[in-house]
Amino acid sequence: MEGKEEDVKVGVNKYSERQPLGTSAQSKDYKEAPPAPLFEAGELHSWSFWRAGIAEFMATFLFLYITVLTVMGYSRANSKCSTVGVQGIAWAFGGMIFALVYCTAGISGGHINPAVTFGLFLARKLSLTRAVFYIVMQCLGAICGAGVVKGFQPSLFETKGGGANVVAHGYTKGDGLGAEIIGTFVLVYTVFSATDAKRNARDSHVPILAPLPIGFAVFLVHLATIPITGTGINPARSLGAAIVYNKEHAWDDHWIFWVGPFIGAALAALYHQVIIRAIPFKSGN
Repeated sequence: MEGKEEDVKVGVNKYSERQPLGTSAQSKDYKEAPPAPLFEAGELHSWSFWRAGIAEFMATFLFLYITVLTVMGYSRANSKCSTVGVQGIAWAFGGMIFALVYCTAGISGGHINPAVTFGLFLARKLSLTRAVFYIVMQCLGAICGAGVVKGFQPSLFETKGGGANVVAHGYTKGDGLGAEIIGTFVLVYTVFSATDAKRNARDSHVPILAPLPIGFAVFLVHLATIPITGTGINPARSLGAAIVYNKEHAWDDHWIFWVGPFIGAALAALYHQVIIRAIPFKSGN
């Protein structure tokens, strides 16, 4: 028995010398996907390409339908205590992202947001061809989703703002832009972290759980920024509501809901790829 114990101790010591404590999981092999080409004409002849775009359209359609309908239900009540409240709105946005990312991740990647698509494009996770196609389909889906809500209750939609994003009274355009940049950074950084190839190799459960932190990030950002901008962090969501509502004040600040999310997405891509993963500094890539 003593001999066996000594062998075990020697084995442990050798292992400790080879690898620092707590880093064994990090040594598992993983394959970094090669950078996507800028243009990939062959995609246009693939059914999976068009199927992915349709999935993005349908997911964004459902996202706008449920979330804007929730906002309208909140807005119509005389007493806010009888509605889901701001927390309920935040749960509607976060919960729908959780469900829709889970449903579409294996088909299109589950972007449902031009800012997410833009961030992943900057990280060379998809081609420009696919990125542009996704963004167009997301915007069309958002317009249709908001349009269906207006069709259900046109007068309420017109009188209660149609779920359009605007900078709230008491805040400047700079406040709104900053809120959109930081909020989108939180979301896109979470997307990168939840779908990281190295983490997927280390923890086999991560791909299954990825929609959960993404949806939760959307929920938390909405809690923080609904009082400031109504929370955009998704240019398609902002565009769909603005087009269907189509009032002058809905367009006054609309640029914020494109510029802010795109800046936030770019910063998140830069931070994850350069600082966290240090991809530009890796040799042999």
